[in-house]
Amino acid sequence: MKYVRIMLTVAVMLAVCSCSSIPFIGKSAHKSVYAFGVAASFTDSLVYYTDVQLLDSVTLLGGALPQQKLYTYQLQNYMEANMGKPHRTCMIYYKNSKKKTDKEMTKVLGKFKKKKSNNLIHIDPKEFKFTKPEGQ
Repeated sequence: MKYVRIMLTVAVMLAVCSCSSIPFIGKSAHKSVYAFGVAASFTDSLVYYTDVQLLDSVTLLGGALPQQKLYTYQLQNYMEANMGKPHRTCMIYYKNSKKKTDKEMTKVLGKFKKKKSNNLIHIDPKEFKFTKPEGQ
């Protein structure tokens, strides 16, 4: 009988602990996600960057952007197909607030500006916009 009580207590404790890690379904955890992209090359001094953009219908999962690689590929494909600039290293930066994203953009572009030989080129938002990857 003593072992049954111990086993029952352990089972209840496990159930309570596992339920506490499940997010509340009633609460909306959806926050806006803002992002910008940078495309650079190690063999070229041209650095391309996008505006800060609101990503539609995206929620960060544990602080990570779902399918981040697909957003990066969108920028890389644009650079290759539309700009004729293959072999660029493309990066995407994202945050939950526009203010924090603007601050991150200033910091990242500032690092590129430190090297005098780099030329920053803005990508017009009419020409390129991140879109939600299929299957997300």
